[in-house]
Parts: sequence; structure tokens; C-alpha cells
Amino acid sequence: MNLMLIPLVVLAGMGLSLEAGLIGPLGTEVGHLWATLSIFGVGAVLTGLLVLFFSPRNAPSYTEQPGWQLLGGVLGPVYVVVLTIATPVIGIGMTMIAILSGQVAKSVLIDHFGWFGTPHKKVGGERLLALVFIVAALVLIAWG
Repeated sequence: MNLMLIPLVVLAGMGLSLEAGLIGPLGTEVGHLWATLSIFGVGAVLTGLLVLFFSPRNAPSYTEQPGWQLLGGVLGPVYVVVLTIATPVIGIGMTMIAILSGQVAKSVLIDHFGWFGTPHKKVGGERLLALVFIVAALVLIAWG
């Protein structure tokens, strides 16, 4: 495992909290769907520029890939709309720990069963205990 990726992923997670803090109030002001569109519009332009200048020229086309792999394009806006709606109501901390709970629970299942072509990683006691701690954090933050 490349341990150098862990701090990068932690920083990306911090970025999601920042995004929730920005998009929640924006959604309250301009509407949840407009706020979501703004996030994806800016992201699409920036990603387009990155692809234009940094993408390998011999990459396989989308038409050669299984259709289910594009499902993330549907899930992304759903996630951002939920962020936009939930953050002003329950707060950034509660929103993020709830998202984290769902992410870890589903990730453990995906790893355990090897869904989507991922390598099998059996769920052991340590992973289940980690999930219990995350759910406990969700409960404690909800009570706070």
C-alpha cells in the first residue's frame, strides 16, 4: 500500500467538508439544483481543461467500457444535492459523519464481496470495529 496517498485522501476529505460549507448556503440562496449545477459546471470546465492538456492521447474510448461504470455520473449529482439540502439543516459535522458512515459501510461490503471488479478483502473484526466506531461517532455527534 502506498502510504503517501493517505494524507492526500485525508486532504480531499477536508475538501468535501469545505464544499459542503460552501454549497449549503449557496443552495439556500439560489436553490439546491442551481447550486449543484454550479458545482458540476465549474468542475466540468476544470476537468475538461485537465483532460485537454494532461490526458493520454491513446486512452480507450467510453464506448468500449461497460455502461455500469458510468453510473458514478448519476450518483455524483445525487450526492451533491443531498449535501446542499442537509448541510444547512443538520450542519457540516453531522452531514459529513453521516456520509462517512454510509461510505464506510458500503465500502466494507464492496471489498468483502469484490463487487465492481475490486479485489476481495474479507471483513474481519478490525473492519467491523472501525465501522462500529464510525456509527458511534454519528450517534454522539447527533446527540451533541
